[in-house]
Amino acid sequence: MSARDVSARPDLRSSLRRTGDALPGASIGTVPILWNNVDLVDLRHGTDASTILDEIARTGYEGTQLGIGFPEGAALRDALAERRLRLAEVYLSIPATVDGPTAESMAIGRERARLLHDGGGEVLVMALDLSPGREERAGRASEPGTPVLTDGGWDALLATVHALATEVVAAGHRAAFHPHGGTFVETPAEVERLVAGLDPSLIGICLDVGHCTVGGGDPVSALRDLGDRVTHIHLKDVDPVVLDGLRTGSVPGFGAAIRARLFTELGAGVVDLDGVLAAAAERAYDGWLMVEQDSTWGPPSESAAIGRRVLAAALRRLGSGSQRDDEEGR
Repeated sequence: MSARDVSARPDLRSSLRRTGDALPGASIGTVPILWNNVDLVDLRHGTDASTILDEIARTGYEGTQLGIGFPEGAALRDALAERRLRLAEVYLSIPATVDGPTAESMAIGRERARLLHDGGGEVLVMALDLSPGREERAGRASEPGTPVLTDGGWDALLATVHALATEVVAAGHRAAFHPHGGTFVETPAEVERLVAGLDPSLIGICLDVGHCTVGGGDPVSALRDLGDRVTHIHLKDVDPVVLDGLRTGSVPGFGAAIRARLFTELGAGVVDLDGVLAAAAERAYDGWLMVEQDSTWGPPSESAAIGRRVLAAALRRLGSGSQRDDEEGR
């Protein structure tokens, strides 16, 4: 199906977003890792960028993260505009050791920031890359013997993140840091230390509710505790069987867990989606809600469609409940 065909057909987004739904100010996007996994070559379907963008638009999303093989600059802006999509974010994986980001991190970060700017994107989402010693301990990183950042490593991480965020904000974009399983910022204690060191005028937190769960946190509590520090949200659900395998060690690390479909369709796992959305609605969250699923047993477009419709139903339930509460309080 061509972009022209997509733009000519009735727009599903208008039926998925209705008056009275919760979080009317939020934008809803998805992440093309579902089609082509960034970290695991064997989980790439080989779908071309044009087809992925067509499917993202067809299944009712408003925006996307930059994906593998996507065009750059004006070509990307045109491809998005043809499908009435926005470039919600560009993702940056920062290589790191226990001593913090490696020497090439700033150059890698600036290249990702360039792609964001040239593509007319909105948010640079930063995370540490998977690291040996941490990748194997995903889901049980609080156990003794797990490698952790040194004090100098924390200082270096904060300096790198702040330097990149300063440049991104100066260029007219936003920045958010994404705690991530299998990295040196995964556990609730590590997230707490990160947040304490970040300048909220420069960079917010991207709360990935799936990774928060894997790391041992409670995403509903995290949203309430962090409040306005959360400026970007990734919505993904977590399969309870695979999560248990990670925590017991029978699933040997983050990569193995992704291959076993640790992250599943919204509504099919342990994440309290209604609670997450209610916590976001309590402060009228108006950033991006990015539906994400790192791998799927079925066709990627089917999983994308399921996630979008589950989210639509949850926002409708929450909006209807709020309306009833208002009416009963009159």
